[in-house]
Amino acid sequence: MKLWLRRLHLVLALISGLFITCLSVTGALLVYAKDIQILSQPDKWQVSSQDEVLPLSRLMSAVETETGQPFAMLMPETDPQLAWQGKLANDEYVSVNPYTGGVVYRYDYYTTIYGFTMALHRWLLYEDGEKGKPLRNWVSISALVLIFELLLGFYLWVKPKNRLKRLVIKRRAKLRILMYQLHTVLGVYLLVPLLLIAFTGMAFNWKKPTQQVVETITFSEVETRPVPARLTASESLLPAAIDIAYGRATTIFPDAGLFRIYFPLKAGEHIGFRMQNPGESHAYSWVWAHPVTGQETGRYDASSANVATQVWNFKYKFHTGDFAGPLVQFLWFFVALLPAFFTGSGIWFWYKRHDK
Repeated sequence: MKLWLRRLHLVLALISGLFITCLSVTGALLVYAKDIQILSQPDKWQVSSQDEVLPLSRLMSAVETETGQPFAMLMPETDPQLAWQGKLANDEYVSVNPYTGGVVYRYDYYTTIYGFTMALHRWLLYEDGEKGKPLRNWVSISALVLIFELLLGFYLWVKPKNRLKRLVIKRRAKLRILMYQLHTVLGVYLLVPLLLIAFTGMAFNWKKPTQQVVETITFSEVETRPVPARLTASESLLPAAIDIAYGRATTIFPDAGLFRIYFPLKAGEHIGFRMQNPGESHAYSWVWAHPVTGQETGRYDASSANVATQVWNFKYKFHTGDFAGPLVQFLWFFVALLPAFFTGSGIWFWYKRHDK
């Protein structure tokens, strides 16, 4: 039985190894991709800080005048030396100086270091003619295979006797033995974070089944975020309404950080402010406003959500390792590389056994 399980462990690695290695390496790169992007191209992502940023209405008008396109989304930054990022109505992105309203850089999101790495990591770059991403399922299947491989590897370790003695790394051992010890020890000690990282990765694509798992574990249901009804009037956005709406949003959630602003591009749409309240792992709270008057049309405080919703909302921060400072981020970088190491070392063990 054990022999067949070992063979299954190897066969799955051979079949899915290339995909798992790709996910592993790109996942590790994504931990620091934005930092690499800023350091390698500071002229495109950094600005000279000044005392105050422009009012949102002036910033919006300046960008729209220069680009000839209205804003679809704006992503402010907390770091005063970073340019703000915006998405235009034509799907083009811009890097904007928030102090002057000048456009620092216009770009296709997926040609940037971070965007390209993320697209490779999440859907292997491929889009069909309708901008669908069919290979997302291949990525999720690879993550599922990784989960199975981790559990199978753990079983192969725990089944025989003297399992604790096999959790020792002898640095002076021969290379093959040393690699086998690292393969086993790292797999056992870091099993839980690896399983959860793979599971949260699947949750971005296979939402319903993974959400059901969370609901089963937490004995509660993930809340559906309420969305205000479409406006009946088909009035265009007034720049002054942005400032009024933003002031209202900061009054409703005074301790929240602003994550993104969504601008109405079609009739009936609201201005949307996505915000992060204290107690939230990520920005899931919202305030909506009327595009003409700037008055509130709806709100949602995700910090008061139930346990299932809080756990579900934590998946993004946990998956990226961005939840407990730089030390955890570095640990996540190391953990993310382990599936590539497991795949490579497992195939190497097989090769050594047959290269005689």
